[in-house]
Amino acid sequence: MARRMAPRPDFSLEAAHPGPVAGVDEAGRGPLAGPVLAAAVIFPGQPPEELAALLDDSKRLDAAKREAAYAALIGARAAGTALISVGAASAGEIGRLNILRATHLAMLRAVSRLPVAPSLALVDGNAPPRLGCAVRCVVGGDGLSLSIAAASIMAKVVRDRAMARLGARWPDYGFARHAGYPTPAHREALARLGPTPHHRRGFSPVDQAVLALS
Repeated sequence: MARRMAPRPDFSLEAAHPGPVAGVDEAGRGPLAGPVLAAAVIFPGQPPEELAALLDDSKRLDAAKREAAYAALIGARAAGTALISVGAASAGEIGRLNILRATHLAMLRAVSRLPVAPSLALVDGNAPPRLGCAVRCVVGGDGLSLSIAAASIMAKVVRDRAMARLGARWPDYGFARHAGYPTPAHREALARLGPTPHHRRGFSPVDQAVLALS
């Protein structure tokens, strides 16, 4: 039996709306450390075929393909065929607000930094944030919408680069390898060394490490 191919994202959701449409997605809800990143992307028109061919749910792309898509999106922004912005919420904000509210804050920051205000935001997932415009949640949207797919790639690459920079400052934790996710090596370092200022309070392994070392 032939293996069924996953559908590729297209521009149909964006084209159905008469005004500017932003795709919005996040990266980094699950890690124990680092910020949550959100990106917003508006394509003023149908993206060029060569760009669209590079875009997909960032989780379906390996690192090399994500980097190629990221570079193409940066080129599209320079050419005026894509409007792109990013926003973040810090580990401290995550601890104060909880991860869902901090994610929505990062999304709001990303959308507010776009050079053109969208009249509709297509948001990956099922929890609508308040973004100052109409919002449509699209479950699995990073595999359905080109603008959401682009946002997922931007958020993932920008966050991974930020975690690599943190890894250089805190080399014993391996942030560049696991981007703050709760891998066995990360959990071991956290238990042995305790949390950094970039670990998220309110996440059980982090709070347990604080208690164990206090």
